[in-house]
Parts: sequence; structure tokens; C-alpha cells
Amino acid sequence: MNFELIVFDWDGTLMDSEALIVTCIQSAFRDLGLPEPVREVARDVIGLGLEEAMERLLPTGDAALRTEVALHYRRHFLGGNQSPAVLFPGARETLDWMTGQGYRLAVATGKSRVGLNKSLDDSGLHGVFQATRTADETFSKPHPQMLLELMDELGARAEETLMIGDTEYDLQMANNAGVRSLAVCYGVHTPDRLLACEPLACLDSLWAVRAWLTEQAR
Repeated sequence: MNFELIVFDWDGTLMDSEALIVTCIQSAFRDLGLPEPVREVARDVIGLGLEEAMERLLPTGDAALRTEVALHYRRHFLGGNQSPAVLFPGARETLDWMTGQGYRLAVATGKSRVGLNKSLDDSGLHGVFQATRTADETFSKPHPQMLLELMDELGARAEETLMIGDTEYDLQMANNAGVRSLAVCYGVHTPDRLLACEPLACLDSLWAVRAWLTEQAR
């Protein structure tokens, strides 16, 4: 398997942002006097676009209410009053190693463009990725459009592309795009949910991702 393009999910794969996202979701609900979702419910929508996340969190709410909650979520997330998220161990070293090996790197995320740019600034990873796509620019996962656009922009075929993510939404997107995937099981979704999507492997760290790629190249 000779991959040329590696596409990463962001939250739960490169950045340990679960606690931050859950806190911002719960704060947005409290702002509007709504019963806040428990942690397990809030974390399960990580990886989806904000619109799709609100539809799941407020299945009986109208569009105006969902929009209002989403605005409060953005205010909390972008306001900088929460503890910042950090990269998972080995993230920076793994990305540097991949670049040195000649892989092209990209991001496909459920974040908004503003949210991803903030995270890239906070993490110091601006310039590492050759292309990125966010859920407010195209269809949200598990629709394949993000991957299709990234492959088209970077001139990579499906068989040359590898998607790495921590949720079934990432892996379903890869399947829908005809792209192979790796699951990482330290993020949001459990290994059984990830393995049901038939990734090439389910790995427990970014160091293990590097080792897996090294083995495949032999």
C-alpha cells in the first residue's frame, strides 16, 4: 500500500479537544435555559458539522433554536475563556516525520473554517498541511465531498489516499469516497464502532500510526 496523501481528522485525532467541545456545548445549552446534554451525548456528535450536531442534540427543536444554540457554542469556543485544547502526544513529531517521508498532508474536519484556523494557530501547525476542508465549506461527514475535494485539489487518486480518524463519521466518509482508512481508538468513538467500519487497523496512539506506516512501506 503506497499512500501519497494522508488526510487527518482534527478533533479527537490530532487535538485532544473533547473536554473543551463538551464544555462549550453544555455552556451553550445553559445560556438558553435548556437542559444540558450529558457528557456521553455531547461527545458523540464530535466530528460532525455544527449544523448536523445541533440536529442530533435538539431533534425536536426548530431551526431557529438550533441556530441560537450554535451561535452560543461558537461564542464559547472562540471566546478564549475555556482551557485550551492540546495536541495528542506524538502529533507534532508524527506530522514532521510524515512530511520528511514525502507524504502530502491534509485535514478534513467537522469544525468551521474559523474554528480550524484558531486551532491551527493555537497548535502552531499552520503550514504543515497542504490543504484543509471544513464542514461549513462543503458537506459534513460522512458525506465524501471533503475527501473528494482534497484529492482533486492535491491530485491524488483514491488508492493513494489514507484517511485517519477517531469516529465512525471519519471512516464512513472514507468508505463513501472509496478511500482506505486507519482508526485511532484514543478519541471519541469506541473500538467496536470503529472496527464495524472496516478500517485497515485500529491503533492506540499516533506513535503507532507512524510504526504502521513504516511497516507498510517495507
